Amino acid sequence: MKKIVQLVLFLLFSLSSLGFAADLGDVQQHPSCKYCGMDRGKFAHSRVLIEYEDGASTGTCSIHCAAIDLANNIDRTPSRIAVGDLYSQELVDAEKAYWVVGGSKPGVMTSNAKWAFKEKGAAERFVKENGGVLAAFDDSMKAAYNDMYSDTKMIRERRKMKRAKMSK
Repeated sequence: MKKIVQLVLFLLFSLSSLGFAADLGDVQQHPSCKYCGMDRGKFAHSRVLIEYEDGASTGTCSIHCAAIDLANNIDRTPSRIAVGDLYSQELVDAEKAYWVVGGSKPGVMTSNAKWAFKEKGAAERFVKENGGVLAAFDDSMKAAYNDMYSDTKMIRERRKMKRAKMSK
């Protein structure tokens, strides 16, 4: 009986791993963020995939780095922007996602977090547990651009401290 239970658990784990791996196909194509070098698999919960009308695509670790890419490619039109759901890590349409800006949970590449959720209930639960405000994609992007200077300054200072520790 014990072996049967172990076999069933192994099969369930294997099947769930296959489904999870298939969902991270964009990570295989773009394993690290073009702008900061962060591992997009490790940050699957905040990653962004931008597909442009010309067929090119960019994978970033966060909405912060996605904002950089969109600004750098001002003459290219995005055909699709997808973002990782905070809880499931599933890519969802960024414009249809329910966004939360702010709150107590630290953001990725930002001090003013911006999180995406596939379901409105999950976003509302997050706000109840962590604070922040519900927002649309445009509001989240505006917040990313408004935060860009202070976030970039914060990142530079952290990297400077890290380099100083490594040189000791």
